[in-house]
Amino acid sequence: MTSIFASADFTIFSTLIIFILSFGLALLISKKYRAKKQEPYLYWSIGIWLFALGVFLEVLFAVGVTYQLLIIAYLFTVSLIVNFLAFGSVKLIKGKIYGRAYAIYSIATEAILAYFLAATRIGNIIINHIVYGILPLNVVTASSLVTFPAAILLIAIAIKSYAKGKSKKMLSIIIGVIIVSIAGTLYIVQVPAFLYYSEFVGILLLWYGLI
Repeated sequence: MTSIFASADFTIFSTLIIFILSFGLALLISKKYRAKKQEPYLYWSIGIWLFALGVFLEVLFAVGVTYQLLIIAYLFTVSLIVNFLAFGSVKLIKGKIYGRAYAIYSIATEAILAYFLAATRIGNIIINHIVYGILPLNVVTASSLVTFPAAILLIAIAIKSYAKGKSKKMLSIIIGVIIVSIAGTLYIVQVPAFLYYSEFVGILLLWYGLI
């Protein structure tokens, strides 16, 4: 599945397109929040801004910039993306207790991940211009504590929200959020090609839901 991305030119082109789409989407969602003042849009906008940052780092990796600090920043950014997108979806649920509980869990797991990223030598995880190298076990475990519960939460909220409102636009937004979030977990389970595919598809779904 990784052979298509073996070309540096193709990877650079793909990541640049995704970056442009995600940057424009971040601007659009930020505009939506300013107009509607609804909390889900605030956290989704932060998540997409972080997503654009993550894709920008993928562009740098594709052109051969692979400093250890950038790799650590990328891995931490991916986890923050999932958390903010999930937190935005949690805001669709009535009751502050859910948001507070998830915020506490997120802060705790992000702190654990940050510690392991700072204390562990990650090494070069860029192979054939794409993010694909094997991570240390402690980093994989900490990342999983952040991303997998968030992905499950997003799916559950998506099902509940669609069953309640039957809005195709909202369904597209929520599915886009899920796909973009799950993209962060695909690297952990060593499916790099789908990482890029899911980033592209997720961004398109979010565009459809928001325009």
